Amino acid sequence: MSYVTLCLPFNVDGVEAKRLLSTTWLFKIATHRMLYIAKQCPVLPATDIGWKNTFRKVIYEVIPNRRYVDGVIVLVQGIYESCRQLGLDFKEVELGDWLMFQQVEKEYPVRNITIKQGYKFHITTIDYNGEPSRVVIKPTVSKNYRKLLDRLLEERQRHVARVVLRDYGVRKGRLWVHGEIQVTIPINFYYRHMTRYRGNNGRLYGGVDINVDRINLAIVDKEGKLRDVKTFWFEETSRKSCPRRRARSIIGMAVHDMLRYAYHHGVKTLFLENPEVLGRLKLLWIRNGSRLHENYNYRVSVFRSSTIEMVAMKAPLYAIEVHYVDPRETTHSVMHNEVMKRYGLDRHLASAYLIALKGLKQL
Repeated sequence: MSYVTLCLPFNVDGVEAKRLLSTTWLFKIATHRMLYIAKQCPVLPATDIGWKNTFRKVIYEVIPNRRYVDGVIVLVQGIYESCRQLGLDFKEVELGDWLMFQQVEKEYPVRNITIKQGYKFHITTIDYNGEPSRVVIKPTVSKNYRKLLDRLLEERQRHVARVVLRDYGVRKGRLWVHGEIQVTIPINFYYRHMTRYRGNNGRLYGGVDINVDRINLAIVDKEGKLRDVKTFWFEETSRKSCPRRRARSIIGMAVHDMLRYAYHHGVKTLFLENPEVLGRLKLLWIRNGSRLHENYNYRVSVFRSSTIEMVAMKAPLYAIEVHYVDPRETTHSVMHNEVMKRYGLDRHLASAYLIALKGLKQL
């Protein structure tokens, strides 16, 4: 992982809402058109320049802005590369249900979605008739993210940005939209300004098991002796009524609680299950066959992978190293049952302990 994305929510109505909505729809129509054309091509380009030279003109007819055109091309190219990685048939994929537009050039300032002083974003929008305009959005920015955005401006850090709409409708005769501005920055920049502990003198190891309602931590010494166990709950997020953004925030707090606990209890290294390689397909963009959100096993695997990635991303903030282990035989095995009986652990904490033991063996 070489980058991290800051999500900054906003709510607007009136003219600003209309312009954002038209831009997202044009971007999606352009993506549909490009995906359809790409599926008809017997051979697709082998280079980034080849993709742009092949598709720029036809996409520009839908959304006449070069940076947004390149955003469409990079999105579809990413879908194609993910299908190749996962062994899926590119011609069978369909776009998911999303509304967004993005600029993919890493630059400062980002020309189409430009951050200004006071945490305001000046955003280029395209009306349905193709006419460009600029709107000013001031999203909600947390204290920590304000620090990052201030440094981004001071250091003129190159980054990319997108606008994602989560909902829209009409209230009291006025169009409104709810969405977020996503700012993607290099992870080294993130660590440089967000690190909480610069050093770690711990000598213990931790195994982490992720479930849909908790994080389980087992702490061991270098001989594999169990020193401590702890469960960090986030049951509220498993309820259907819990909004996605709130759920992610709650899980994020649990991750920080776990890492803080591990740091203060002498953990130098954490072992995590190696998440399934899902590529870009686990994000917003496409669906394919059994990989629908209604498939429970798929949703759980995506949830676990994203939470594991969150732990891995935030662990360096606490000067904790992360290593991955093969998750096989850490849940259903004879040893798993023996560990539960010997230490009086539930099955999730027993899995965390076995993950820690597996990690020790591969050091």
